[in-house]
Amino acid sequence: MGFSITFWGVRGTVPCPMPTHMGFGGNTSCVEVKAGDQHILIDAGTGIRMLGKRLLKDGVTEATLLMSHTHLDHISGFPFFAPAYTKGFRLRIISGHLCGSPGIEAVMERQMERPLFPVPMRTMGSNITFDEIAAGQSFRLGEDVEVRTAPLNHPDGATGYRVEHQGKSIVYVTDTEHVPGQLDQNILGLIAGADLVLYDTTYTDEEWQNRIGWGHSTWTEGVRLARAAGVKRLVLFHHDPDHDDKAMTALEKAAQAEFPESFAAREGMTVTLA
Repeated sequence: MGFSITFWGVRGTVPCPMPTHMGFGGNTSCVEVKAGDQHILIDAGTGIRMLGKRLLKDGVTEATLLMSHTHLDHISGFPFFAPAYTKGFRLRIISGHLCGSPGIEAVMERQMERPLFPVPMRTMGSNITFDEIAAGQSFRLGEDVEVRTAPLNHPDGATGYRVEHQGKSIVYVTDTEHVPGQLDQNILGLIAGADLVLYDTTYTDEEWQNRIGWGHSTWTEGVRLARAAGVKRLVLFHHDPDHDDKAMTALEKAAQAEFPESFAAREGMTVTLA
């Protein structure tokens, strides 16, 4: 039934729905991976709202949501995810960075409690289950989808995911901060030989120097990792809200000059692997 990824939200930090940003998109992080009969959603930024509408329109009744972490730009779309309110819909939420207390269920619930949100999570009508794993573990979804994970260098922790299906692989690596001159071995192991890698390219090298410790990386580090790991295609992801379409076009051009098989993620784009 194929293997593809669709970008529903490509920004980091905060939505930026301005005319100057619409070429690449203004919603925060959310992608949809279709792998055979599995619908795999990664992160619940504001992009998940429109994804939810599409799932219901297409008659989808079951999905798995993988959470990289629970900073606001990656969870704030969840209260607006229509399938979660739909009776009969089955949603499994998996987190790899919150083993212990509070767990993923408590964090997702907290943002929907008053005075932050008027409708509590317990009133959602779907069948929602929560699972926590330790980053570094692997698991299967269905009979023919393997998911591998790795811990990332980010404040409060984060998890990278590698989804394998039909001999192809898609890897989601955001949010993470590099150490100059030291390729992250956790990431190298996760992306080795991958067909498509989404990498946190929030900042330019110059911007990053003033934001060390914020938990993000650069397109130049993404290129270094992709080369070292034999990655086939590199996707620039988690765009800074201060980077308008003109800036993003320049970033993409610069990255392609160094690594031709790279491109910047655009909201609404679908890439098919098989």
